[in-house]
Amino acid sequence: MRYLPHTEEEIQSMLERIGVSSIDDLFSPIPEAGRLGRTLDLPEAMDEASLMAHLDELAGQNGAARTLSFLGAGMYDHHIPPAVDQLLLRSEFYTAYTPYQPELSQGTLQATFEFQTLVSQLYGMEVANSSMYDGASAMAEAALMARRVTKREGIVLGGGIHPDYAETLRTYLRADSESIQAMPLDARGVTDVASLRAAVTSETAAVMIAYPNFFGAIEDLRLAAEIAHAAGALLVTVTPEIYALSVLAPPGELGADIAVGEGQSLATGVSFGGPGVGLFTARQDFVRQLPGRLVGETVDSKGQRGFVLTLSTREQHIRRARATSNICTNHALVALAFTMRTAMLGRQGFEAVGRVCLSRTEYLKARLLETGRFSLPYAAPTFNEFVVRRSDGKAAPLLAALAAHGIHAGVDLARFDPEHDRDLLIAVTERHAKADLDRLVDAMAKA
Repeated sequence: MRYLPHTEEEIQSMLERIGVSSIDDLFSPIPEAGRLGRTLDLPEAMDEASLMAHLDELAGQNGAARTLSFLGAGMYDHHIPPAVDQLLLRSEFYTAYTPYQPELSQGTLQATFEFQTLVSQLYGMEVANSSMYDGASAMAEAALMARRVTKREGIVLGGGIHPDYAETLRTYLRADSESIQAMPLDARGVTDVASLRAAVTSETAAVMIAYPNFFGAIEDLRLAAEIAHAAGALLVTVTPEIYALSVLAPPGELGADIAVGEGQSLATGVSFGGPGVGLFTARQDFVRQLPGRLVGETVDSKGQRGFVLTLSTREQHIRRARATSNICTNHALVALAFTMRTAMLGRQGFEAVGRVCLSRTEYLKARLLETGRFSLPYAAPTFNEFVVRRSDGKAAPLLAALAAHGIHAGVDLARFDPEHDRDLLIAVTERHAKADLDRLVDAMAKA
């Protein structure tokens, strides 16, 4: 792997400063006989993720083969550079806490401000809070916020909302969960439009649409926004896989009023299901109804840049009677990891990873169809996750057989709906090389 921190322009500037025309001139005092005269006999350089996978493969030769995982359904195995973990080990980060005199912790506030800025840019929204516990709690808080804004009670859920997210929502609204309506899917795997139009009324506070949805399908947000806004309701989008926004238009450009999601993909490994970090954004008009904390930028008495806790209407504070949420804090450390990883990627890197995920997913779809043993029950476009239907039996025994050979091929959808006992949900990320995809196809075809 190449570790060259300097750009070509910086190298040229340094050479000019010391008075030589090229790097080779630096070695002119060394006699020709003492020079190697050829490049080192080494493999070509790899990017960090590929290098780590290669080292895992070499280590695997000492024992069992590397386990392959295509599990998704809300938690996704993307590459997190070791640099993120090393930076998080700095004591200023992992021991810092925003106290009740928050302006004393300028570093913590600045990191949170940068997090909010990045999240707002990713979602194409005007304001973001300092994070929620996870994507599910963010969705539940969005429903409560929509009720405060509209003074209505009804919540209409798109057909592809993650079942666990929907259950969390019902827990938050337990007292009046009868006001929640769940829409069916159409044959393409997206929310049935006719049912959605019929369900949204003058009593609806929010239409909540997953983007992409639980089955990987891309919903039509413009149409959902049109239906919601025509009835005076808000459109809330829910994005469990933040990398999807690398290739999809941001919700803010498609009519979303509140956009939430899960940021785990850009922050941490899957880690047996957690921790995550909830992302919460909204239009500027609704800023005073945001749950949790909001860090703002200002100047001090000397005109120097500074950061303050602009909004924090929490139950623990003196205005607790007007609190917008009972969230006690924010996931500051995971939010910081999210900020670091996103900054390391940059806009181009983020988009590049998304294109890799998309292309490898389409490759895997085509290969599975070639086996003749599987079909794709839904025709809607997907990002990096899709449903596969087994034509010759249930999904559970197939998954068990593959797991015995070190391959976790996907999520058995019968876990969420017994009628889906032949379906499995497969997720692909940039960590899956072509050889991994081919190995999965061969194993599924022969199992």
